[in-house]
Amino acid sequence: MTTLLQHPGYEEEKLQRVAELLLCREVQAGTLLSLMGQPQQRCYPSIFIYGHRASGKSHVMNVLLKELELPHAVVSCVECVSAVLLFEQVLLSFFGCDAVSLLPRSPSLSDFVRIYRQQCSPSPAKQTRYIVMEKAELLRDTDANLLPALLRLQELVEDNVTVILLSEIVWDKFRPNTGCFEPLLLHFPDYSKGELQQILSQDRNPSYSAEFYSAYINILLGVFYSVCRDLRELRHLAALNFSKFCEPLSEGKVKETDTHKLWRNIEPHLKKAMQTVYLREVSSLQWEQIQQMDEKETGALRGLSAHTHVELPYYSKFLLIAAYLASYNPARTDKRFFLKHHGKIRKTNFMKKNEKTSNHLLGPKPFPLDRLLAIFYSVVDSRVAPTASIFSQISSLVTLQLLAQVSHDDQLDAPKYKCAVSLDFICAISRTVNFDIVKYLYDFL
Repeated sequence: MTTLLQHPGYEEEKLQRVAELLLCREVQAGTLLSLMGQPQQRCYPSIFIYGHRASGKSHVMNVLLKELELPHAVVSCVECVSAVLLFEQVLLSFFGCDAVSLLPRSPSLSDFVRIYRQQCSPSPAKQTRYIVMEKAELLRDTDANLLPALLRLQELVEDNVTVILLSEIVWDKFRPNTGCFEPLLLHFPDYSKGELQQILSQDRNPSYSAEFYSAYINILLGVFYSVCRDLRELRHLAALNFSKFCEPLSEGKVKETDTHKLWRNIEPHLKKAMQTVYLREVSSLQWEQIQQMDEKETGALRGLSAHTHVELPYYSKFLLIAAYLASYNPARTDKRFFLKHHGKIRKTNFMKKNEKTSNHLLGPKPFPLDRLLAIFYSVVDSRVAPTASIFSQISSLVTLQLLAQVSHDDQLDAPKYKCAVSLDFICAISRTVNFDIVKYLYDFL
């Protein structure tokens, strides 16, 4: 492991410590050390490191700079919402508060370069100074001259300083149209399944053996790896579900080696948890409380997503019910369902060949606004005037992504919508208003 990080100019103990902290990122760390060179040597002016979220970019840079004790300034472009904050952060990290006080009230890039040169001229850098820009893609939204200046800051300030940009997008989408100094590019690939297994296994609970926790991580990755490769998200899921995995063991029902029984116990729990990957709709504590309540309830299984517990205004629920009926019922069946004296029409008499397939399998169909309102006034249990409040609630349902507008915005006279909720969801909404929606669905006749 340490052979990849052998480099002249750095102590062997420090490199050993770096290799231990950078699990499965030794190759990238070795490449980065080669680009950085020895501490006293002049480094390349700018390096662009890119890769997907949670691929180890910031972690590798922070470990290298801190463990090797290199002078550096870490700047988050999310926190530094203006160039002024960026200038202050860099000067504060390298030269202290006195240098920051020299900045004028509204400093420009020229003021920053001038003060930097004044501070480093009496005592030039003995080692390369590094400025690490996290979330560097946000620099594209700043002043047009800031990014090109940072890429060649070494030339402007005449100091041994290197700017390292960390980004989730490739350089081709980053390059300014006016041209700029081209940095060195270094790609951080995603972790493989084996690497994720190795990294997550390091977080094991000391109360259990390494083999037991490794088997748990293997089960976790078998469920989530196809939908989630994010190390931080997987680490959160592993910590959140481990107590459930250990329940049969703590109750004395199984042994650590009985992986099959442990898998049967945790499988339904993990499949439920897969519905909320990345969403963070509830906190970890609330999630555990929901699971405890689900175990006590004997009725229908409660969905994990917080959307199943959404609270809507009274008429918005009927609007959503009407939208679902308009999306999944043929338009010519409205007379059958919503008029009292429609006569008896047998379903087989007007079924066509293309209606042999269930409408729920074909998906929701678009419908015009006037049809939605006609069904709404038929199913609501009281007389409702067509006020602006009703139309605003339709817009709110679109904003909540419960309805989808499929017509163009310029079609003000006859907008069209689609219902974007599932059958289970609309049945849950219907029960809250005592409306039996199944009786009004053509597929269930």
